[in-house]
Amino acid sequence: MSLSEVLRVAGRGEGVTADGRYVPFAAPGDRVDPQGAVTPGPHHQAPPCRHFPECGGCQLQHLDDAAWAGFIADRVSAALAQHKLATEIRAPLLSPPRTRRRATLHAERRGRQVLLGFTGQGSHNLIDLAECHVLDPALFALLAPLRGLLAALLPTSRRINVHLALADQGVDVLLDGLEAEGLAAAEAITAFAHRHQLARFSMDEGLGPTARWEPDPVTITLGGVPVPFPPANFLQATPEGEAALVAAVQEIVGTAGTVADLFAGLGTFTFAFPRTKVYAAEAARDSILSLKAAAGQARRLVFADHRDLFRRPVTSADLDKFEAVVLDPPRAGAREQVAEIAKARTPLLAYVSCNPNTFARDAEILCEGGYTLDWIQPVGQFRWSTHVELAARFSR
Repeated sequence: MSLSEVLRVAGRGEGVTADGRYVPFAAPGDRVDPQGAVTPGPHHQAPPCRHFPECGGCQLQHLDDAAWAGFIADRVSAALAQHKLATEIRAPLLSPPRTRRRATLHAERRGRQVLLGFTGQGSHNLIDLAECHVLDPALFALLAPLRGLLAALLPTSRRINVHLALADQGVDVLLDGLEAEGLAAAEAITAFAHRHQLARFSMDEGLGPTARWEPDPVTITLGGVPVPFPPANFLQATPEGEAALVAAVQEIVGTAGTVADLFAGLGTFTFAFPRTKVYAAEAARDSILSLKAAAGQARRLVFADHRDLFRRPVTSADLDKFEAVVLDPPRAGAREQVAEIAKARTPLLAYVSCNPNTFARDAEILCEGGYTLDWIQPVGQFRWSTHVELAARFSR
């Protein structure tokens, strides 16, 4: 009986054999018989979590770190190849287990029981988490108490979102899609938040988050600057992932005296340059107001601009005034803004991406405009996930 060796892992996590078969939950070096039975190889590990593979939080727990890093590098190189591009791809930087500091979970009632967790792989089934090897322990420790609170608040036949994040002051909780009116509900929420020393407890009943408990203003420290943290705002998934991306961007920007930070968010990269003049543009109003307030308090040389870069990208003429640009768009990429950058004379560009496919599309536009793609630093901060992030250096 001939066995086929698994050579790589495809974009959705299946192992791909030498004869082109796609095998679920197979790692490079595994061997597969004609019936699909897998003989584990040197990179196949026992998944640590009881919920794998049903839970949608992870897709690659069967890979060791070497195979996971190889998967990340392959995703980046394959995306580049689609656009006839190639460059140095550095060794991926991987976040350790149990370091995820933000997550959106789901909760629903089943009779007297409240389920709280991630949805299943490719389904809407809710996995009630009894353990989790990606969440920070401070977040996971709150799941059991939250079930108790939701048992008193959650009506039947409704699923809500539970946003958790680790802020400077502790755990930040936002319940999205739940109404909790009346004295009893208010007292239960206050007692829960006080007992578990939460940084904040907010609810969004459809008109935006409202804080029900916030003893001190909630902040997240970025580049040594405490930044007001709006509920459920974007935050890099792990401290290690954030540090890896910031270090790569700092290496790219170097000693540039003027920097444009586009899609700046709360200022992850804006505040990474304490002695640099930074123009920070962001479309989300609450984010840019937080960034502006923090920059003013810290007396940083920052001009914060509330600007939709899809509808009103910064022009090439304005970009010519900067020595470096930092670009960190959402998953859709930044086709309109990239077209302006490609026409500019800015010597350095740090492109941070959470989608290798749209990054490669934008990279082709930049290279056609005269930029050189010097290197890429991949980052794996969504542990055991097919989600890939990167920072790339472009230069003229």
